[in-house]
Amino acid sequence: MSRTLYPEDPILLVDDEASFLRGMSINLKSEKFNNVETCQDSLDVMARLKKKKYSLIFLDLLMPGIRGEELLPQIVEHYPDLPVTVLTAVGEEETAKGCLYSGAYDYLVKPVQTYQLINLIEKVLKYVNARNENLRLRESLFSKVLKKPENFKNIITKNIKMIKIFKYIEAIAESNEPVLITGETGVGKELIARAIHKCSQRKAKCVSVNIAGLNEELFLSTLFGHKQGAFTGAFQNKIGLVEKATNGTLFLDEIGDLSIPSQVKLLRLLQEREFYPLGSEKLRKTNARIILATNKKLDVLIEKGDFRKDFYHRLEYHSIHIPPLLERKEDIPILVRNFIIESARKLRKDIPQFPKEELSTLLEDYDFPGNIRELKSMIHDAVSRSKEGTLSMDTFYKKIGMPKIKIDYSSFQAQLNSDLENANKAISSSSFPKFEEIKRDYINKIEEFYLIKLMTHFKENKLKASKYFGTSRSTLERHLEKYGIEYKK
Repeated sequence: MSRTLYPEDPILLVDDEASFLRGMSINLKSEKFNNVETCQDSLDVMARLKKKKYSLIFLDLLMPGIRGEELLPQIVEHYPDLPVTVLTAVGEEETAKGCLYSGAYDYLVKPVQTYQLINLIEKVLKYVNARNENLRLRESLFSKVLKKPENFKNIITKNIKMIKIFKYIEAIAESNEPVLITGETGVGKELIARAIHKCSQRKAKCVSVNIAGLNEELFLSTLFGHKQGAFTGAFQNKIGLVEKATNGTLFLDEIGDLSIPSQVKLLRLLQEREFYPLGSEKLRKTNARIILATNKKLDVLIEKGDFRKDFYHRLEYHSIHIPPLLERKEDIPILVRNFIIESARKLRKDIPQFPKEELSTLLEDYDFPGNIRELKSMIHDAVSRSKEGTLSMDTFYKKIGMPKIKIDYSSFQAQLNSDLENANKAISSSSFPKFEEIKRDYINKIEEFYLIKLMTHFKENKLKASKYFGTSRSTLERHLEKYGIEYKK
């Protein structure tokens, strides 16, 4: 009877030391991880990855043939979803930390302790399972309406407007005409541009540039390239992004900031598909698909004379407007979950638990002027502050404030009316009460009513309730006891 392999996809150990590989394999198999493969030659790694799917890789940095730090970028580029943990010797920690910026999931310093190994593998598998679950949910949602839902896997949504945009992208994918993407800052214009590129099935890369703040000379040099001596500081020939995007896609962000002369040059490129590098008289042709984006209202810029009308009409051939997060509130829960998983990976933390109901109430009442980018930053900050496996809520309270508690005051109003009648009788009596007595009585009734509603709302969670009451938990307990309100000790 064959044993069940765990994990389902093997763990790959890459190191030139046979004894180290043998020791790690034994340790892992003794701790339930019986699906392990080893590779002693770093030159064989890419061929192995091409043939088989792996759960994760442990990659030694110092190896003959090709060093781990040189192999890592290749793995990340071709297999971006495959977690890689680099292994390094004592004294090489700075190099290992640098690998984190190149896409490594984590690093371990040799000699590796078994408990470190096991803890890291469990953390990685937990992250991979959560990420794959998100992907499966999205693919099942898109599979009914899209030809290739995998082209949109980096865009997290279930919003009907966004799905209509995806269908439109598939419809225009093979067109060579430019695409204009509009939308507020932080809505994900570059992700849409990259989805267009994937759907187009172009062989070369998608080359991106943010042109905000570039003066005309720098813009033209960046876009078209230049010859040596074309201007002061041009000490050598430079290939422009248009040429680098040959057989691929060129994405130009923030075109609303272009000067009028730059707009004229870009219009020529769109119309004639040709350009001159600065300082050159040799005409160049391009077959790059050009996608442009802006967060500005171009019709307003046209009225001001800051944007050419003929340029705008040329861009309108294919136009996509991305709705703000304010119009996609149903996406917030899945975005939150995804960003928590992503941030935990980047911060090398376990995926924290979080109060779904409380967080949803907070975020649904917020307008998100910075859109998805703002939400992502908030989540990352909260995960970085998380302790003991629980997401820190301080970031959200500071930015948004406390969630609003919806209270039905009708029952309280009825009681108040009754109390007012009693107060009227007391004031009309011969023993006239002092104002402080009346005031104290009503303040106590309001406080008692509020505490009952507060504890009901937070299901007797005294720590959360105390934040709203504006006191410590112990002070809250004293007030509860004062009114005889029962709660969990």
